[in-house]
Parts: sequence; C-alpha cells; structure tokens
Amino acid sequence: MRRCTKSFRPWLEVLSLYKREVYLMSRLEEKKLVVDELKKVADEALSAVVVDYRGTNVPDLTLLRKDASSSSVYLRVIKNTLAKRALEGTKFDSINEILTGPSLFAFSLDDFQSAAKLVKDFSKSHESFSVKGLSVGEGLLDASELDRLAALPTKEEAISMLMSVLQSPIQKFAGGLQNLPSNFVRTLDAVKETKS
Repeated sequence: MRRCTKSFRPWLEVLSLYKREVYLMSRLEEKKLVVDELKKVADEALSAVVVDYRGTNVPDLTLLRKDASSSSVYLRVIKNTLAKRALEGTKFDSINEILTGPSLFAFSLDDFQSAAKLVKDFSKSHESFSVKGLSVGEGLLDASELDRLAALPTKEEAISMLMSVLQSPIQKFAGGLQNLPSNFVRTLDAVKETKS
C-alpha cells in the first residue's frame, strides 16, 4: 500500500500545484473584474465619498446598503490597492491620497449630493463611521465639506425653486391687473368726492 502512494505522490504534487495556479488565476481574474467595475462606476458617477467603517457592525452596513440602492448610490468596500488602480485616470484620481485603512466607497450616480446625504444621515447614528474625504469631479474636498454637499438640493428641488422664482413676478403682475379695475373705480370715486 505504501508503494502505491509513493508512486502517486509526484502526481499529487503536480495536481496540487495545478489547483493552486487555477486558484491564483481565478483570484486575479476576479480582481480585474472588480477594478473594471469600479472604473466604470467612477466614470459615470457625479461625486464620491470615502468612509472609514471600522467599528460598524454587519447588520448596520446591510441597512446602509439597502438605503444606498434605493437612493441610486453605488456602495462598495474595496481593497485600497485595487481602488487605486481603478481610480487611476478617472476624475476621482485625487481620492488615492486618502486611501489608508479600510475604505468604503459611496458614488452618487444621479445627483451630486445623494451619497453625501446617505453618509451624513448614517454617521449621525453611528459614531464609528468617519468620513475620510469626498470628491466632486476633479480635486479632493475635506471631510468637513460633507455637510455643504449634503445640503445641496436635488434636481427636482432645484427645478421647483427655479419655477417658484420665475412664477413670483407673474403672480404679482396678475394680482396687479386683477386689482386695477377696483383701484380705478376707487380713484374715480375719490376725485368725484373732492369735486363735489
């Protein structure tokens, strides 16, 4: 029996080497897919927020992911080396300066402030959730700018604000036209009273 295993031992070693190579190749391919996916998201995104999520438990992160999917925010935890490769050559290239320690990336896909609002709301109830930095296109913003970015109105809110600004002079003009006949009659009455 021992003779058999000795004669197969070289084949077993070759087989284990082959398995290791296949495993390493599949890990490399998986990493390439992650880098490509993040690069594609970074090209389409309007803004990005990078967060240190140490101390946040898994159920809370799961809730954050659900909120992110409903508000069109791409949320992903990625190794810093892969993130640096993915963000290289994109408008978020400046984020590479702050990539130390565990990093969670939040990319706004529809409007500038959705990722900032999501992170701000989540960090209110989770003290361990700290913002490393954020970017709106070219350049890196300080973490203190999160409140300003989160306070920006959404596209729908901005349109409604613009419409109310445009509508206000028209309403005043229409109100003035509506009061014109009654004001004219009052003026004629006042002139009649002064002449009599």
